[in-house]
Amino acid sequence: MTTSSTATGDVDPAIRAELARLRESIDNIDAAVVHMLAERFKCTQQVGHLKAAHQLPPADPAREAQQIARLRSLAENARLDPAFAEKLLNFIIAEVIRHHERIADGTVNGATGPRE
Repeated sequence: MTTSSTATGDVDPAIRAELARLRESIDNIDAAVVHMLAERFKCTQQVGHLKAAHQLPPADPAREAQQIARLRSLAENARLDPAFAEKLLNFIIAEVIRHHERIADGTVNGATGPRE
């Protein structure tokens, strides 16, 4: 492969084409991730409304621990760093709990609030 030591764009056209192909794949994957997260949050919003209607707590530590263990295992099988997968899930769980708290407080209902 031929590369340039300058940033002037002196890169082999084949390298540029391969970069463009890979970046297009990355963009498609990013779009899929965003859409999957949107679907996940639609489901968790329904969970939040169900919990609020039955006075259940916004957080479920036992469920969270099961999900973390499950996701770590999935990550290992997919050859993804399990620690990274756990950090990502913890971030998502924290956001879900925040949404559930807002639903329980009545600051979010099915028709208003952030799109989840």
